[in-house]
Amino acid sequence: MIQLENLTKTFETPRGVVVAADKVNMTVPTGEICVLLGPSGCGKTTALKMINRLIRPTSGRILINGEDTADRNTIELRRQIGYVIQQIGLFPNMTVEENICVVPRMLGWEAKPAKARAAELIDLVGLDPHHFLYRYPKELSGGQQQRIGVIRALAADPPVMLMDEPFGAIDPINREIIQNEFLKMQATLKKTIMFVSHDIDEAVKMGDKIAIFRGGRIEQYDTPDRILSHPVNAFVADFVGADRTLKRLRLVTAEMIADPGTPAVARGARPQEALQAAKAHGGRTVIVIDANHRPVAYATVEELSGAHGTVGDFAHPLPATVPARADLRAVVSEMFANDVMWLACTDDQGRFAGVVTQPAVTAMLGQSSGQPLTN
Repeated sequence: MIQLENLTKTFETPRGVVVAADKVNMTVPTGEICVLLGPSGCGKTTALKMINRLIRPTSGRILINGEDTADRNTIELRRQIGYVIQQIGLFPNMTVEENICVVPRMLGWEAKPAKARAAELIDLVGLDPHHFLYRYPKELSGGQQQRIGVIRALAADPPVMLMDEPFGAIDPINREIIQNEFLKMQATLKKTIMFVSHDIDEAVKMGDKIAIFRGGRIEQYDTPDRILSHPVNAFVADFVGADRTLKRLRLVTAEMIADPGTPAVARGARPQEALQAAKAHGGRTVIVIDANHRPVAYATVEELSGAHGTVGDFAHPLPATVPARADLRAVVSEMFANDVMWLACTDDQGRFAGVVTQPAVTAMLGQSSGQPLTN
């Protein structure tokens, strides 16, 4: 857990005293990601750098897991906090493995466990240890270098990580990939992370909490959903954007609002059997599945009424399916692309997992953010 208590930083300038951080108060629970967001010069990077004492506070306290960092040796403190910056800063004369092992070796780790840790982490971010551990930074793409920079900060298993626009210099495709890999890794490692960003979409995707800064102060500190649905003032509303309702689509996956009870029948099922299943459910559609329970087609109640033969004789191919884990932004995009009002969802094995509809999406967006985003 990270606690900032009345954290203040002032600088003397020829024009007078400048307040970079003005009584910042916030608590980041253990295992959560907090994104610091705001315009340039708002104090978010200053607040981040005070945590590992790259900038010394003028007043206030910083506690990590209940311990006041002012009582810690600066070098020891920094070695126990992972730090990732946009410029990466890999040592060009060291291999990837040597770069990752820098801090563990400084902390006295033996070579064997340090190397094992490097191999474990590089695998976590989707890079093959056999192909990448012995390369030099110049032999890697920018996106690959950024991944190494992230896991180097994790090598000594620090309880806290500080990240200053870590993906800002990466192209959009690689940024999305790295963000996804990082979130998978965080689901396993559960570090306490402070993350500076300028990008509201990145903040919504990455953060458990978001702190919106202005003029050295926190305007709002809350969950992404609360900030998007209930901005506390005009500044926050303008900053997160007029499309903030649509941004909430990132926060919900298809499986959270899908109807798993939509009837599914085999191709060889009799129309009357499928019709009874549809009526029992109260819906207008039946999903047709193959032998592996994968959705492949559909039929309507109107088509089933009075039909003969099997459902497969007149079922229509599905225009598309979506993974149940996909966020609703991707789901709605797929609906628009195929001009449909609903889509079948699939689980990680490709099996039928329910149907998500446009009315269900609309209902979700209309929910009060104080209510859980569930069916």
